[in-house]
Amino acid sequence: MDFSKLNFGVDGDSITAGEQWSWHVYKNLGFASHHNVGVGSAVWYKRTLSCQSGSVTTQDYNAADFAGISDGWEPTEDLNELQKRANNCAVVHIQKFIAEVKSGAYSVPDVFAFAMGTNDAEDCLGDADKALTGKELEGNENIDLFTEAGAMRWCIQRIMEEYPLCRVFVLTPIQTAMPDHNAKIEKQISTVMRKVAGAMTAQVVDCFHGSGICEKFEVIGGTGKYLRDGLHPDVPGQTLEGAFASKEIRNNLF
Repeated sequence: MDFSKLNFGVDGDSITAGEQWSWHVYKNLGFASHHNVGVGSAVWYKRTLSCQSGSVTTQDYNAADFAGISDGWEPTEDLNELQKRANNCAVVHIQKFIAEVKSGAYSVPDVFAFAMGTNDAEDCLGDADKALTGKELEGNENIDLFTEAGAMRWCIQRIMEEYPLCRVFVLTPIQTAMPDHNAKIEKQISTVMRKVAGAMTAQVVDCFHGSGICEKFEVIGGTGKYLRDGLHPDVPGQTLEGAFASKEIRNNLF
């Protein structure tokens, strides 16, 4: 496979944003381009956020009054900032990605990788079987974009519909230093991510079990073997996850 003729698209959260594991995939495999719309603190799904000043709900990227996207996470009473945080989800990221490609700023992707879920709340996982009901996205009441299951199905299908020749990969979250958090991640992998990705024929890359980043060697709130704070990979961790993802993409691209 000549990756130098292929374009690589990516979405994710703070473990993906910027030049982290996906940058290593881009370099390792020699892709022609790397279009990454990942943003720190992101989740898969739309949401409503509240503070004493009021509440806001995720906007669509093409809304006339679209406020933007923020990776903020500390408490705030600024409704405009809160709106930007509510917009920080995969649904909006994919709307943005498609718009940027249509504008000519980026190339049509041949390979697209999602790496979301670390920040998703357990009570927002949703029902994968329900989310997979029906063929169409438009007007499909079974697809709840305020759940991980519904948003994941929508995002994967939008990329596949917009770019019919693109191969889609879904990377699971990596292990963290926190056992309780890891238990939540394992639940979402088994009950939502594998079901939705499998039904959509998107290749799952199991970073949780296969990347080499292991909870036993990481420190909560401190520096461990590959995580600088118990959650985010340092450069060796980014390189390791990138090497694993490179191997999985190379071996499963057809």
